[in-house]
Amino acid sequence: MHRNNLDGTHTDEITINGIKIGAEQQPFIIAELSGNHNQSLETAMQMIKAAAETGVQAIKLQTYTPDTITLDVAENEFLISEDDNLWQGKSLYQLYGEAMTPWEWHQPLFDYAKSLGLIAFSTPFDLTAVDFLEKLDVPCYKVASFENTDHAILAAVAKTGKPIIMSTGMASIDELSESVEVLKANGCSQLVLLKCTSHYPASPVDANLLTIPHLTQLFDCQVGLSDHTKGIGVSVAAVALGATMIEKHFVLDRNIGGVDSEFSLEPCEFAMLVTETQRAKVALGKVRYGCTPKELDSRRYRRSLYISQDMQAGDILNAENLRSVRPGLGLAPKNLSLLLGKAVNQDVKAGTAMSWELI
Repeated sequence: MHRNNLDGTHTDEITINGIKIGAEQQPFIIAELSGNHNQSLETAMQMIKAAAETGVQAIKLQTYTPDTITLDVAENEFLISEDDNLWQGKSLYQLYGEAMTPWEWHQPLFDYAKSLGLIAFSTPFDLTAVDFLEKLDVPCYKVASFENTDHAILAAVAKTGKPIIMSTGMASIDELSESVEVLKANGCSQLVLLKCTSHYPASPVDANLLTIPHLTQLFDCQVGLSDHTKGIGVSVAAVALGATMIEKHFVLDRNIGGVDSEFSLEPCEFAMLVTETQRAKVALGKVRYGCTPKELDSRRYRRSLYISQDMQAGDILNAENLRSVRPGLGLAPKNLSLLLGKAVNQDVKAGTAMSWELI
């Protein structure tokens, strides 16, 4: 039986190639290579090496050809016409021809990634891609936002019995419910849903990260983020809201370009993503008040009451000769009103910590 913590985090971990993913683990970070290799196998290899050096746990490819994902038509709805679209003016067939990762590259790229200690997998975009990836024995599958309502693809990946990661972009709750049911009905027992905004680049205002804990409770599964915004702030915030997995596009150098380069992170930024999401996870901690062990020594530098002028026995304490200052070895400042107007019972020097024994 699945369980949710009081804070909405899902307690049942899933495992991919021996790596546990869950509320008690560090965020699982995926570097998406997409088409940023610019059709160069050497560049793709360099990307994997650079990604490994940033500390990510996994790299991901996309498995399709133009013919498995669209039609060779360059007019009407097959032409990208939106003014704010990164790929405006291209046909879908042309775009996917530029962005695809050749299928013959998959084996050498996967092998190289494994040799560097990375988990390597892919997003299939049709049934032939699932069959192909099964022959390569991938450890899990990703379902893209644009395919999350294609029940045939969902059933095919679920029947492999492997963990499924599915982006939720554009899908309504009803559509997601149907898709999750298809996955479960076909054997999926380990599921991660990724909150996703399917716009490129996405604006942080559209991230709606508060959906993450809601998704966790609604579907009783691990939830992460597929992040198409610029920078790392949205991903860090997602971890603070319970995301256990972060997927982000990777590029060696945005200036060189790449089909998704505008919303991809360079290696130094990816390293920061890994570090800062880990910090965010650790920082969540638990509900706690009072001193941590490392704060105990700091308490002596809090404010307390000190004699601020030399005094003789019988002198009256007032606002000039008794002050609240640092450090904290005297009586607590809350006692000031009780002490004012009282006489000291002995000579006392400036800089003496106030105590009850002095009155």
